[in-house]
Amino acid sequence: MPDLAAVRAKLTEIRGVRRITDREVVIQRRVMLTITTVPLAGLLFAIVQMWGWGISGVDLGLLIGFYVFTGLGITVGYHRLFTHRSFEAVAPVRWIYAIAGSMAIQGAVIDWVATHRRHHAYSDDVGDPHSPHLDSATGVRGILRGLFHAHMGWLFEPAGTENDVWAPDLMEDRAIHRIHRAFPWLVLASFVLPGILGGLVTWSIGGLVSGFVWGGLIRIFLLHHVTWSINSICHFYGTRPFDSRDEARNNFVMALLAFGEGWHNAHHAFPASARHGLRWWEVDFSWITIRLMKLVGLVKSVKLPSSNQLARKMRPRTPAIDQA
Repeated sequence: MPDLAAVRAKLTEIRGVRRITDREVVIQRRVMLTITTVPLAGLLFAIVQMWGWGISGVDLGLLIGFYVFTGLGITVGYHRLFTHRSFEAVAPVRWIYAIAGSMAIQGAVIDWVATHRRHHAYSDDVGDPHSPHLDSATGVRGILRGLFHAHMGWLFEPAGTENDVWAPDLMEDRAIHRIHRAFPWLVLASFVLPGILGGLVTWSIGGLVSGFVWGGLIRIFLLHHVTWSINSICHFYGTRPFDSRDEARNNFVMALLAFGEGWHNAHHAFPASARHGLRWWEVDFSWITIRLMKLVGLVKSVKLPSSNQLARKMRPRTPAIDQA
């Protein structure tokens, strides 16, 4: 495996990747330090706060509600709708998912899409911004370094991904571009809204603070690490029922936590598919959401692999796939 320093030196030779300035590196590291440590501080505060008391129903509702809303914003919106265009949606649905994904605080919509399209173009090879397989160290040390880089290490250095190369369609979409520019305000809303709701429901300052902690900080902490685990764990641990040119794996646990994104081998084998859990028992909440929206006429042109495509890529000893 190539050394990460050598990989970074070659990035300017990759299509759609520009040279990164020292100032951008400093800014990126400071931003990511804030994003990764503040939610962690919130988690520690909550542990102290709930010691001997437990979590209230209001706080649990805010945690789950905002986790689902922003999580589906990433999986259904950022990923399956905007990045892979696996289905078409009416304009208000596109706007809502762009806003929900932004409130997951994983990057503005066009930045996220451009980076992910680049990931697929160079998956687990030089040019992939977050592969766990590009470290020169061997053994356990190499595995740990690679996993850390894929999980969150890559976030501390600007990738240099050029949006106009990787996401020209969204650059030309005026509504999505507006939401992209509003990202800082949506980050603020992602923290403020749970606190306001907690305060209004309990009519107390304590409810406002705990709503901010549980529905804001802890929810972001959990959602970030679940999403980042798709980049790290799901390129290292799991099964490979389909042929793909990389190391993407299906992981049942991550599929449950990430609304179906853990069926990562299936996704890399069929990236344009709106459904990632392709076997009948593979729970895919994002696919269920898309299917429900199709039933009420909010989405159309949903893409799924054909029976012949599935058969061609299925590896030996893999159970039959249910197309229902």
